[in-house]
Amino acid sequence: MTLEEDAVGTSQKTLFEELGGAEKIRDLVEKFYDIMDSDPKAAGIRAMHAADLTEAREKLFMFLTGWSGGPSLYIERYGHPMLRRRHMPFAIGESERDQWMFCMVRAMHEIKMEEPMVLRLAQALWSVADFMRNSDTHLGV
Repeated sequence: MTLEEDAVGTSQKTLFEELGGAEKIRDLVEKFYDIMDSDPKAAGIRAMHAADLTEAREKLFMFLTGWSGGPSLYIERYGHPMLRRRHMPFAIGESERDQWMFCMVRAMHEIKMEEPMVLRLAQALWSVADFMRNSDTHLGV
């Protein structure tokens, strides 16, 4: 996506561009799933996923690309994300939300994202992760 002009005529980059585009989002997603797959603190949410994380990696990459203002890859392939509806088969409580955020924030740090961007992205993703909660149960992890 190219720079857009705001109402005052100054150029504004999309979050996708500020993050570094598809390559940086791919790095983030790969590191996120590597952490989920290996860190015992994420065992609860890891258990919710298939043994092979290839499809999950690709779907999160496509979703985050469009969500951040880049190409609408997910929508083009799967339609509207309907995140909460697609995650309804899974009991997602505070523990699961927190495990997901743990993996994401750790991934941001491991790919050496600058701290102001970590804070900005974590805040935005927290809203998404919290919206996904559909249960008061916890996995006890």
